[in-house]
Amino acid sequence: MASVFRFALSNLVLATALAASLPAHAASSPATAQVASAWRQAQQLILVVTPGWDASGGRMQAFERLGEGWRATESPVPVTIGRSGAAWGRGLHPAQADGPQKREGDGRAPAGVFTLGEAFGYAAQRDTGLTYAPMQASHYCIDVPASPLYNRIVDSERVGAAAVEGSTEPMRRDLHADGDVRYKEGFVIQHNPDNVSGAGSCIFAHLWKAPGEPTAGCTAMAEPMMDRLLAWLDDKRHPVFVLLPEAEYRRLRADWQLPAITEAAP
Repeated sequence: MASVFRFALSNLVLATALAASLPAHAASSPATAQVASAWRQAQQLILVVTPGWDASGGRMQAFERLGEGWRATESPVPVTIGRSGAAWGRGLHPAQADGPQKREGDGRAPAGVFTLGEAFGYAAQRDTGLTYAPMQASHYCIDVPASPLYNRIVDSERVGAAAVEGSTEPMRRDLHADGDVRYKEGFVIQHNPDNVSGAGSCIFAHLWKAPGEPTAGCTAMAEPMMDRLLAWLDDKRHPVFVLLPEAEYRRLRADWQLPAITEAAP
């Protein structure tokens, strides 16, 4: 099976490359507003805001773009993130110098703005507007930095058993990890899309093992919320995922043209 990670459309990739070339101080300059063009075509946005860099939980809300503004489609719900909190990831946003930087095995969820990859799950089919990839016992996400398949979901029946040796991310956790249902349904958050070794891998939105239990770096939620998200998300609407600590959200909201957190969907 080909990797279920995909690069965004060419104009998004170009915008990402341009954004990555900005100096670290660009986030405080008037030109920063231009970086929002990297996700200007997004019509769906999932926003996660946490209390701080070291917080392992926060609130998530979904929005759709109407003209130049955003409208909430869901009331905020609790989610968990990495057990160590969050750190700046590699995505559509320009590099940020202030704050921790995401690294493999740090237990932090990547912060920033990211495109979505495919949905995945244990079922053969799924009602979703995202491309869906059913997972089998032979599917692994490679979290071994030295591997040429780093940060990709692969099928060991195609790449060979040696290629997945050492990976701690079997995609059928129900079969490999005593019935674990966390990957029963979810979707890829495209952190580190150029697969830089050691910069962090296998970042998903998935089900939580138990309410309030943090993850190794993903975003986890209750199954009813995931069901609604998967039914709502649509590749044709270029969805993005945003995760920020509250102070960074306040600092960047205007320049990045992010929606305001609301207490309830209208």
